[in-house]
Amino acid sequence: MREFLNALKRPAALLLAVFFITACSFDTPEQVRSLNGLTMGTSYSIKWVSAESDSAALQQAVSAELVAINNSMSTYIDSSELSLLNRQPVGQWLPVSERLLEVLSLANLISEQSAGQFDSTVGPLVNLWGFGPDGRVTKAPSEAEIERLRPRIGYQQLELDAVAKRARRHAGIYIDLSAIAKGYAVDIIAQLLERQGIKRYLVEIGGEMRLAGSKPDNQPWRVAIERPDITERSVQGVIMPGTNAVATSGDYRNYFEQDGVRFSHTIDPNTGKPISHKLASVTVITASCARADAYATALTVMGDEAGYAFAIAQGIEAYFIVKADDGFKVRMTPGFSKFLDSQE
Repeated sequence: MREFLNALKRPAALLLAVFFITACSFDTPEQVRSLNGLTMGTSYSIKWVSAESDSAALQQAVSAELVAINNSMSTYIDSSELSLLNRQPVGQWLPVSERLLEVLSLANLISEQSAGQFDSTVGPLVNLWGFGPDGRVTKAPSEAEIERLRPRIGYQQLELDAVAKRARRHAGIYIDLSAIAKGYAVDIIAQLLERQGIKRYLVEIGGEMRLAGSKPDNQPWRVAIERPDITERSVQGVIMPGTNAVATSGDYRNYFEQDGVRFSHTIDPNTGKPISHKLASVTVITASCARADAYATALTVMGDEAGYAFAIAQGIEAYFIVKADDGFKVRMTPGFSKFLDSQE
């Protein structure tokens, strides 16, 4: 049977439609078990293969991990570690947890690799355009408002001390981890499952996912990439990621319109404005979901040409859906083709 999972990413820039072709076998006690819930402003779904039906303890452990991550990295929670860092006086160190330090370090690394196309300090601009915790807007900000915030943008203004486990801001930057934290949470839950001895699973949070092993009867996990069409929900293609992580970023769900112009939630740190090129969505497959999440955002900001060149240079497997006069065209890195479902 086919199960369709509604996986809208809110508010970050990753959108993915997922379906599972589930082989239900009555010849084996193993079944696909599942947990579902809400976290980080979106939903989560966990599926794993087991003969055991009692999932109460696992549900409790998963919930505890997700609450901890949210309380550390959310900009929507005033008491979170990240909110405290964003309020810390400029130039003053703040002790941070190992997990937050890990995510901040990875964000800075990918920011350097992408020459700032991915930048966790773009938060003030995200808020200005109405896609952050300050609430929605229906009117584009003025050039003067954008320029006023430019001094507060720049990942280079975040200093990390890995030895002392502390961080400090310079130039009043505001950090927003929405383009990497969900992917990181997926990795943490996957590690939790593996510590519990679960080796065959699919973990999904807001469209970001990590998979391992296979379903009963050795059937692979299959994932559908959504066609970036604002008028309907349909499938562009189907992939079999194997034991990997998958993340998709797109500009076609989270946006607002003004005078017939659509403004995407994905902000280009260089222009201070939403992206305006023809790349509609990009799907990334890597071993780490946090990396897949951040890379998908970086490639979306870059656009299809620069993004494709970056993916090739960095060894990232990516699938680009580009707007064309007659609909959409697909372009992928050479290694991505091995993940395509040959049955489609």
